[in-house]
Order: sequence, then C-alpha cells, then structure tokens
Amino acid sequence: MIYSEASGFRAEPPSRQGAEGPPILIVPGLYNSGPDHWQTHWERALGAERVEQTDWERPALGDWTISLAEAVRQNPGAILVAHSLGCALVAHLTQVTGGRGIGGALMVAPADVNREGPAGRLLTGFSPIPRQRLPFPSLVVASRDDPYVEIERAEAFARGWGSRFVDLGRAGHINVASGHGAWVKGRALLADLIREVEAARAPEGGERPPF
Repeated sequence: MIYSEASGFRAEPPSRQGAEGPPILIVPGLYNSGPDHWQTHWERALGAERVEQTDWERPALGDWTISLAEAVRQNPGAILVAHSLGCALVAHLTQVTGGRGIGGALMVAPADVNREGPAGRLLTGFSPIPRQRLPFPSLVVASRDDPYVEIERAEAFARGWGSRFVDLGRAGHINVASGHGAWVKGRALLADLIREVEAARAPEGGERPPF
C-alpha cells in the first residue's frame, strides 16, 4: 500500500509518557544522529532508547548486529525506528534471528548499500541487503530526491520486506539537512505502526497484551 505526503496523516503523534506501550529503540545509521536529528528529538520525547555502536564512522556489520540484538533482547517487543544504514541493519538482524523479539519497524530513508562513492565504500560490509519478508509489521518511508537511495530501490526494498510504503515526495535524506528537525508528521506514521503492531498481538477478545 502506497501513501503520499499529499494524502495527509490520520494519526496524532504518539506519546509514551504515562501510557503503556511497546518499547521504542532508535537505530541510527552511519555517523549516528546528532542533537537536531528527528531520531534524537523522538528519543527525548518518547522516552526511547538509542542503540549505541562502538564505532559510528567505520561500521562493521558483525559488531553493529550484536549491539542491536542485545538491545532487542533487553527490550522484547520493541518497535525499531531506523534511519539510513540502520534500515539495512534491521534487515540483517532479522535474517540472523528470524525477527525474534522485534515488534515492528519504521524504516526511514533506507540507504542503498550497493551505491558507489566515498560513503558507499564504508557500507560494503552491509551488502547485499537482505530482501526477505520481515515477520513483523513494518513501514518504509522514502524520498524522491534522496542522494543515498533511488525511490525505485527503496520501493523494491519495501516490496521484498513486505512493508507498507510511504512516498514523501522531494524530502532529501529525511534528516536535518533536508529540514526535518523534529519531524512531527513522522511521529504520526509511528503511531499508525504502533497501532498495527498492537492489533496484530491482540487476542480475539480484543484486549491488548502486555509488552
């Protein structure tokens, strides 16, 4: 299912303050996400936890996967909020673990790890990006002028992962440089995903299970 920026968003931004809900793990990409990045804004606003990496400038797939796996182990049922290379990391972890412990994933501006260029060479260890269906609800958000992935490639990732797909139009890499700051509309997408995860976990009686 494809959504566009023009169609609007139906949900209000979620807040975890004083409410039950799945834990949220922030999964940054190459070089981490700085203080003005929307992932950092969300981390503060939602009481989320960032998945830390030992070396943000020289990503090693094995080390990064271990860090994410441990964070998921400590936060069962977590919603993963990934950006750029973090999206490839989520796909790799799922390939290794079968998605065990992951409640859902919001994948924003998935980096094409096969692209050429200086930054591309840092990502070769993450290539090829796994394309099998993810066994949990997921949403891919992409841009038509992202310098790190063509929109067609991002949509192909979404099809392979079985993810819903959101086309933001011309939104750059959906980061600080493209003017996304706190990205409140993105939090509405996260709210949609959380409801989808909770509905998938609810028993027939409709009661929401504990996370």
